[in-house]
Amino acid sequence: MVRALAIDVGTASVRTALVDTVGELSHVHQQALSIATPNPGEVELDALEIASVALHLARRTLADGGDCDVVGITNQRATTIVFDPATGEPVGPALGWQDLRTVIDCLVLQGDGLRLAPNQSATKVQWLVKQSGRPAAELKFATIESWIAWHLSEGRSHVTDRSNAGVNGLVTIGVDGWDQHVIDVLGLDAAMMPEIVDTMGLHGVASALPGSPAITALIGDQPASLFGQCCISKGVKITFGTGAMLDMVHGEHGPATMSRFPSGCFPIVARSEGGRIVWGIEAIALAAGSCIEWLRDDLGLIGDPAESETIATSVPSSDGVWFVPALSGLGTPQWDFGARAGFFGLTRGSKKAHMVRSVLEGIAHRGADLVEAAQVETGATIDEVRVDGGMTANAFLVQSLADFTGLAVTVSPQREATTRGAGLMALVSAGHLTLDDVETLWSPVQVYEPRLSDDERRALRSQWAAVVQRVEKTIPELSSVQF
Repeated sequence: MVRALAIDVGTASVRTALVDTVGELSHVHQQALSIATPNPGEVELDALEIASVALHLARRTLADGGDCDVVGITNQRATTIVFDPATGEPVGPALGWQDLRTVIDCLVLQGDGLRLAPNQSATKVQWLVKQSGRPAAELKFATIESWIAWHLSEGRSHVTDRSNAGVNGLVTIGVDGWDQHVIDVLGLDAAMMPEIVDTMGLHGVASALPGSPAITALIGDQPASLFGQCCISKGVKITFGTGAMLDMVHGEHGPATMSRFPSGCFPIVARSEGGRIVWGIEAIALAAGSCIEWLRDDLGLIGDPAESETIATSVPSSDGVWFVPALSGLGTPQWDFGARAGFFGLTRGSKKAHMVRSVLEGIAHRGADLVEAAQVETGATIDEVRVDGGMTANAFLVQSLADFTGLAVTVSPQREATTRGAGLMALVSAGHLTLDDVETLWSPVQVYEPRLSDDERRALRSQWAAVVQRVEKTIPELSSVQF
């Protein structure tokens, strides 16, 4: 059977697998990455470690499973690397997408008419170039898919795909070239930029791997998850990880701006081939799985994530307790960085189980917020939400999402659909599958139907909206900051 090697570089680990034409994964290997936080708000990774681990795991997967036909690469999108192309050495750490050291730079640049966010690559590139003390023209900029393709091709391919380029703050509307005005204002140089390519196409040869397979797909992690959950002509998915990210196929009509919409959603490239872009939208809840980690590591209310479901279902309701998961602010639709999490409705009779249950319900309500924002933005009728991510093992959370959205929620057969998406896309690009084939591969492992009546759901959602207002603008000076 024809197979693709999928290389999936996440925030904290690298995963490799062989993906066949029915979407099954085999010979999976995964390894954690080192993450440093030298100062509050700073997140650094070792770029050479990322490349080394990716190559090592790729070779292990191929050694265990045999040769592959093609390679697909997926990655978390805004981690930024600047390196010397002559030596292949990075000039500094890889700055993680969560790194906030350029917040002030972003605010200053607003005075120059540039609206850039610190979680985009643009100001991270500027910071790394300045710290290097070298002319920008001597260096190269890479996000993770660029970096891995560079190493797989042994320095022959310096490319970035449209799904990654579209969110880095450095491209023109339409993601058809680099924005020279932004490059000039940041003091960068067009010579350091990778070639912008389609997500599907021939992006070089992985000569560093046995058999030198072709690299036929580059795709950001969330669009890869969308593809891996077979959302091709339409569809909505939410990935529940540290945060929660909704992505939705929107069509071929491009946005008027690459900035965030009033709905709190923003445009993404879902995929592209032959210069033709399929656009999507994205919505983000900043805290999801991080709340469960907080319950375990800091509050000591649970011993492990799986216990949260057991404890939550030990009581028939949260008994009037509400929790708003805003540990690091609110994303879509409010985008209030000054909001802070809170429990409400606690009484002397409130127990641990009520608090744990309210946390899971709060995460599910935030998922429903994302769905509502997507409906407002697109005007589309959504009848199903597909979900992946480790938290989807929690049946109470997924059922709550179905209840609060009033929609069927279907669970991906692969908890980490990004890996599957990268492999399937590589196979489609090489002609081993069609897009229609991928669309027919959706076979959820579970389907959750809403159990609340429309009136019950509307009442709960109304109460939720009132509770969320109570955490907004907790830190007014941060709430006033907009990117």
